Amino acid sequence: MTNTRTLGDLSTSAIGFGAMVLSPGVYGDVDDDRGRRALRHALDEGATLVDSSDGYGPDGHNERLLGSVVREWDKLGRRDEIVVATKFGFLVPGGVARHSFPVAYEFGELAVNAEPRHVRGYAEASLRRLGTDHLDLYYPHYPDPEVPIEDTVGAIGELVDAGLVRHIGLSNVTADQLAAAHAVRPIAAVQVQWSMWTPVDPDFLATARRLGVGIVAWGPLGTGFLTGTVTSVADNDFRANIPGFADRHLAADHDRFAPVRAIAAAAGITPGQLALAWLLHQDEHVVPIPGSRTPAHISENLAAAAVSLSADQVADLEAALDGVSPSGTVRLL
Repeated sequence: MTNTRTLGDLSTSAIGFGAMVLSPGVYGDVDDDRGRRALRHALDEGATLVDSSDGYGPDGHNERLLGSVVREWDKLGRRDEIVVATKFGFLVPGGVARHSFPVAYEFGELAVNAEPRHVRGYAEASLRRLGTDHLDLYYPHYPDPEVPIEDTVGAIGELVDAGLVRHIGLSNVTADQLAAAHAVRPIAAVQVQWSMWTPVDPDFLATARRLGVGIVAWGPLGTGFLTGTVTSVADNDFRANIPGFADRHLAADHDRFAPVRAIAAAAGITPGQLALAWLLHQDEHVVPIPGSRTPAHISENLAAAAVSLSADQVADLEAALDGVSPSGTVRLL
């Protein structure tokens, strides 16, 4: 299996790195030194696509953290080796959030503002924090219910024309929104929650394939569940608010997914590597973005790009997954 893939006409590593885990208030406490070490290790190990957002952590924390490492690589003449991807308009810093809407889990309300008049300002702020003169991949984090997606994408297109953005992405959209946006400007990638624990809509996948849009799979390890190592979560971990991570559900799902772990053991790989290899097997234009703070786990994740599943292994895995419906799973945003 190749270690590179394409999202539209954007070339990236087959497995990227989701930087959300490096900001406080997500998976418990974390310090910036540890975060920088994790980022450096991911890049050194070949994870060229690094995914961030202006809404991860307070006051653009995640972008500032990533920016400190991007500047290091820029000084080494290696900036072009990093595909810097970031998102905007969700939990907007600076008080410009215009619209909020309730969601089906206990996170309060989500604040969204993807009005075209704000898009350039978002991008310029991200560029400053990231320490770069262009964004390789830029997404609206979530579609604004009061703004046609075509209008938001049109505003990003102006940034492409100005040389501030190289490729346009979408995140958390429907198949219809993807098609409408792609009719305005070419969409390189669409980010969607996808794992063996959180299946994706087949019609959505079919639309992305028809349009030639790559898939960036976030939460590819089921926010940690598919590693087989999560038995409980701390109160300051955002997963404590997800029904699927309640102790009673974790125990039940651990049993349900035992056959999957057995397949991984027989193949001589970890359950997490099997989960990533399974995603890579789904389509040649899928790039999972697992996140981790631990160098050993980062290396383990990236090594999954070299795992080739046989037809028999895939058949066994599909049989093990058939009818498995995790308890209390809630789709995140």
